[in-house]
Amino acid sequence: MSAIAQAFTRASRKALIGYVTVGYPSVEATLDAVPRLVAGGCDLIELGIPFSDPLADGVTIQQAAFQALQNGVTPAVCLETAAALSRLVDMPLVFMTYYNPILRYGHSEFCRDCARSGVSGLIIPDLPPDEGQELELVASKSGLDLIYLLSPTSTDQRIRLVAGRSRGFVYLTSVAGVTGVRDELPPGLGEFAARVRAAASLPVCVGFGISNARQAGQIARIADGVIVGSRIVNLMGAGATASLEAFARELRAAIDG
Repeated sequence: MSAIAQAFTRASRKALIGYVTVGYPSVEATLDAVPRLVAGGCDLIELGIPFSDPLADGVTIQQAAFQALQNGVTPAVCLETAAALSRLVDMPLVFMTYYNPILRYGHSEFCRDCARSGVSGLIIPDLPPDEGQELELVASKSGLDLIYLLSPTSTDQRIRLVAGRSRGFVYLTSVAGVTGVRDELPPGLGEFAARVRAAASLPVCVGFGISNARQAGQIARIADGVIVGSRIVNLMGAGATASLEAFARELRAAIDG
């Protein structure tokens, strides 16, 4: 069983997944933030590799990625940061990245170095399962879970394909759009999650737009995991990294409740 799969083995506990952009506002802030999120109750951590054209991300994470790139953060720096974090926290780390940096780095080399750095999985928004077989094979040989995404517009055929090919968990986007803080969750999300859960043997996690405890509690009633990103990045950008543990505890309490 993979490290990611183990995070979903406690029957009475839904997973809380926190996202940070590596190197925003600094690498030091990343190294400070992740242990705080884990102490607050996160079960997995997504580490965003900054990219110049993050098509799945809204303004908050776009700006964070831009600043991280200005800071000189590269995939190599992200791997070094992941290695440091794997020594600080006993928690699965998942890289969220785009395909171009992996292609440039080299499939085998990137997956090898991810495994050496303590990374357990990859989320690649612009890599559909139709085109992911080569990377799936290489990732599997390195012990990495390749996690695919579904959106509310996904057809039943696409849901079955992703449910069969994803490893670790299936990532549902709450909207057919980009990441970002939203006041309300979209209608029909429960029905969408139910369709996917009926087709998937893996845990189903929901992200994009979840920014407070009330929304986290709502998602916990329909899914196996709750993913929070833009709100965490906002807090870090505002210099409020010290508040992340308390924020994670609020989310954890709502999920458990």
